[in-house]
Amino acid sequence: MSSPAHRLTTARTLRAEWHKLWTVRSTWITLLTAVAFTVGLGIAIGATYEDGGGDADMDVLVLSLIGFQFAQVALAVLGILVTAGEYSTGMIRSTMTAVPRRTPVLWSKAAVFGAVVLAVTLVTTFATFLLTQIFYGDTDQAASLGDPGISRGLLGSAAGLTLLALIALGTGALVRSVPGAIGGFVTLVLIVPQTLLALPYDTVRDAVDYFPAEAFAALNTAAPLADGASPGGGLLALVLWTAGILLAAAARLKRRDV
Repeated sequence: MSSPAHRLTTARTLRAEWHKLWTVRSTWITLLTAVAFTVGLGIAIGATYEDGGGDADMDVLVLSLIGFQFAQVALAVLGILVTAGEYSTGMIRSTMTAVPRRTPVLWSKAAVFGAVVLAVTLVTTFATFLLTQIFYGDTDQAASLGDPGISRGLLGSAAGLTLLALIALGTGALVRSVPGAIGGFVTLVLIVPQTLLALPYDTVRDAVDYFPAEAFAALNTAAPLADGASPGGGLLALVLWTAGILLAAAARLKRRDV
């Protein structure tokens, strides 16, 4: 019987996953890449923006946070590496030996990774918006945090990007292969919605608005989309997608050997 000093607890499982996340070089590289793309592209577009140009009708948050298109790929790959990466290296056997109940490992990975991504994306979204407003201040894209929809959109963008990253983490745990999980994530986020849009059914097209990428687009705007999900609907859809994939991964983890 284990002594109290060596008893397995939730706090210790979380601490172990925290250390594993930060001791891998890819974590630092990927997070810095996501931040650099978001801030760098936002500033680059802001510095070259002109009133009355082709981007005049774009939502100010879409324009400011256009780098999120690249950041979500980087964060998705990192999420997949957090779970599927352990299967490819064989470390998962040591992890499951230390935590034989198995599912606490998945919840701890999701909690630690989700908290890190949310913190990074929150800081990045607000910083990028404020930096780009240095260039947009005297243009038709001028806005402030107090304007309608701005703060909500910034918070929603960070939350949405975090949930997309957790969907990728869950996909990695479900597929257990880095290439396979990347393929599965890309299929779910990009290929399936575009395929369904080709079908001549309005109900199907309405349903596509609640797929992950489209739901995220509803959060990443100051003004609600005229033809798409509402911000609240988009957030709920992403929460349900995340919960569904993580629960499926947990079920497989309990039923199948590593």
